[in-house]
Amino acid sequence: MYILVAPDKFRGSLEATEVCQSVTEGIRLAFPDAKIVSTPLADGGEGTTRILTEGSNGKFVSAVVHDPLGRYIEAEYGLSGDGNTAFIEMAAASGLNLLKPEERNPFLTNTFGTGELILHAVNSGVKKIILGIGGSATTDAGIGMAAALGFEFLDENEQNVNPNGENLSSIKNIKTENVNPLIKPVEFIVACDVTNPLYGEFGAAYIYGPQKGADQVMVAKLDMGLKNISDIATKTFGKNISGNPGAGAAGGLGAGALWFLNAKLREGVSIVMEQTNIAEHIQKADLVITGEGKVDDQTLQGKVVKGLADLCQKNNVPLAVVCGTLMITPEEAQNAGITYAVSVLNRPMDLQQAEKEAFSLVCDATFHLVRLFFNKSRK
Repeated sequence: MYILVAPDKFRGSLEATEVCQSVTEGIRLAFPDAKIVSTPLADGGEGTTRILTEGSNGKFVSAVVHDPLGRYIEAEYGLSGDGNTAFIEMAAASGLNLLKPEERNPFLTNTFGTGELILHAVNSGVKKIILGIGGSATTDAGIGMAAALGFEFLDENEQNVNPNGENLSSIKNIKTENVNPLIKPVEFIVACDVTNPLYGEFGAAYIYGPQKGADQVMVAKLDMGLKNISDIATKTFGKNISGNPGAGAAGGLGAGALWFLNAKLREGVSIVMEQTNIAEHIQKADLVITGEGKVDDQTLQGKVVKGLADLCQKNNVPLAVVCGTLMITPEEAQNAGITYAVSVLNRPMDLQQAEKEAFSLVCDATFHLVRLFFNKSRK
């Protein structure tokens, strides 16, 4: 029996590689002779760079860049084994996790450090950059990133403006003459699971600004600034992409990637599955086991589990899901293409206890599901 183990992380308790180890132990207990292939997955957010780098037998590279408030930090990105592709998470340089709660201020923060990481990778000779844009501390529409690459943003007096959220409304012109020429031939693919437009009621400022430290007044000003940069960029680049799904991702970095990098926005889970050749493994598998901390409505809208379910259905391979919290109905599981779904909790316990025992809980649950599947398949 060929079993593919392809989970996401259990946030707060197990990384995806640890879930793989736990599931593998459970399989071995139930079926020692099984052929097991483990491929940890991610949905394009936190942890994606590590998975893609390790999956390509690559290495990690460090660079000194600026954090969201302009302080020097050391940030890391991945380089594929063949040296042709860089895997960058914008959160490594421009993430909310880099700031103390009292430092959060999308008027002042920018994505300059993300641009510096891109430059560092480009200077190493990469041909493609896969950029994850989750977890941002910014609402600058990517102008900080663009400034690091050589774009210039001028006010009505033709003076350079500091590229941050507060100054979006002051920009009247974008100069492209000094953009680093090494950027143009590089292919940019952005992992983006957010469908918000750039501005407006459901845009970057109104939906995500408050969690980045913006009050109601700031949100309104940021939204006006996003509308302004959209108008200026549309004139400069000849394309209005502010309403594109994902333009509002990461404080408008989705739109910035389209304008300044000529990038393509794609679902993060699709990118990860493509880079890890997961479809080839599924075609050979008798059973696929996946999992994540919580399986709910969001899971069925573009997460790892849904991506696997679609591929498993296409190849007529059963998919089993182990999770901490199971919040979908049997009908929803069936409609999504999930063959078997189970919570690993085997008795009443609080979150702290569940996280502490996560490894053994996943292992035990896997043992039972594999025994069930194997006994059924032998008849």
